[in-house]
Amino acid sequence: MPGLGFIGVLFFLLFVAIPAIVKIMREYERAVVFTLGRVAKRAMGPGIVIIIPIIQQMRKVDMRTLVHDVPTQDVISQDNVSVKVNAVIYYRVVDAVRAVVQVENYMAATSQLAQTTLRSVLGKHDLDEMLQEREKLNKDIQEILDHQTEAWGIKVSNVEIKHVDVAPEMIRAIAKQAEAERERRAKIISADGEQQAAAKLSEAANILATSPGAMELRYLGALQEIASDRTNTIVFPFSIADLAKTLASR
Repeated sequence: MPGLGFIGVLFFLLFVAIPAIVKIMREYERAVVFTLGRVAKRAMGPGIVIIIPIIQQMRKVDMRTLVHDVPTQDVISQDNVSVKVNAVIYYRVVDAVRAVVQVENYMAATSQLAQTTLRSVLGKHDLDEMLQEREKLNKDIQEILDHQTEAWGIKVSNVEIKHVDVAPEMIRAIAKQAEAERERRAKIISADGEQQAAAKLSEAANILATSPGAMELRYLGALQEIASDRTNTIVFPFSIADLAKTLASR
């Protein structure tokens, strides 16, 4: 039955041989081809890639930006506060050959490195810095990861700290500390105001002491203020020397 033999060969070619030989790489994919165990200098694709069965093997690598959630890590800050921190990292493969040859599993390796780097970097900072300088910490972690994954053909483009969770009792302690700090600043401002007022009063007293005319004008001003209320009894202040001169003139 020659017809059946031809159909068998055609079936073999269509469903077994051709899929094993012809590979199609999408725009965001690259093929790392090993020939007798030796890797090609550069990845192949996108488009059609021809693979010789048995002699060549292929590893497909996704070149798109990958998003990975860093699991929650227990971190002890520099001021001995225990917090739970998680983050997200954005990275992509820039060299498919190194990503396959230099590390067994670049996704798992990048994830583990991100966890240890997160704990290491945040452990060098106080809690206030974790909460207030998040952008700087993101950049520091990103630069460290990018430098260490460069040998794997990985580019870490961004790191974002998502949550810094503090224990409830520590939140109450922080609130008390903030309240005490506000009270301290208020007392300092009040003391500065009193000091400035005392300095001005001392300056005014010195001016009045050296200028009798100014003192008399100050008396008149005070009397005018008192006279506005008719229920007050006004006593005019006179110096003893002036009173003696007045009596002597009579």
